[in-house]
Amino acid sequence: MNLRFLASDSLGTRSMCTLIETRYGRIMIDPGAALGPRRYGLRPHEIEFETLKRHKEMIAEEARDVDLFIVTHYHYDHFPRPREDIEWLKGKRILLKDPSNMINFSQRWRSRIFLDKLRKVEARPRVADSKRFRLGRCKIRFSNPVKHGNDERLGYILEVLIEADGERILYTSDVEGIVDDDQLDFILRSKPNVVICDGPMTYMLGTRFREIDLKKSIQNLVKVLRMESVESLILDHHLLRDLDWRTWLKPVFEEAETLNKGVFTAASYMGVEERLLEARRRELYGLSKRSNRGHATNIA
Repeated sequence: MNLRFLASDSLGTRSMCTLIETRYGRIMIDPGAALGPRRYGLRPHEIEFETLKRHKEMIAEEARDVDLFIVTHYHYDHFPRPREDIEWLKGKRILLKDPSNMINFSQRWRSRIFLDKLRKVEARPRVADSKRFRLGRCKIRFSNPVKHGNDERLGYILEVLIEADGERILYTSDVEGIVDDDQLDFILRSKPNVVICDGPMTYMLGTRFREIDLKKSIQNLVKVLRMESVESLILDHHLLRDLDWRTWLKPVFEEAETLNKGVFTAASYMGVEERLLEARRRELYGLSKRSNRGHATNIA
């Protein structure tokens, strides 16, 4: 399987948009991208808007040849906003989070608008929670709904395992660094080779993300690295909104070095420059780089 990232926080926008190419078809997971509306009290910089436009164009372009789309939950950095043109989903097969069960109010409302738009472009959505599917000989397995990070008030998400030709890629969606036992259990049972994980939300440490969450996340990430099957751990999304993310995760890097396993961002996995634009918003505006946390607003 070939793994590419079309948009991510390490590439400059809030996203985890992942493209997995197999011999049996192309799969795009969470085809959305967004910007933090406020950071350090600042609106997104022009460079961020330009990057977002480019990422959305890339998603739409690649979508033409995608055979299967997956939507793990209804936050706007993971699926298109209501006013966005989704003609690129015309007639497409889509596996998505149940819009009626294990879902909070805001995501239920967003999902209904999205489903109405999908009907208008004759897309073919199916609920994926806890189910298994096939794309040719490629196997796709979804977790039960698990909490979005540490707080069920933010709703529930789906983790997904893609397996083809003896390779397994696991996409965690927004687990915020694996802070819950149910999130971890699906990973341990799946025995993946590559894990794409939304890292801990350290940029909100002390507010919406607690010290105990960070400790649990580090412990669980180490457990994942110690799995015999795991070769690479890709950490991105919320984690890459913090310029000091490598410092917070020093124990994870030390464990990876001991085990001779790779820890990457989406950008470094693809061998391109990391562009932490939101974390550098002060710098983009010509202001001080510090503090890189604080004054952060809602997750998308």
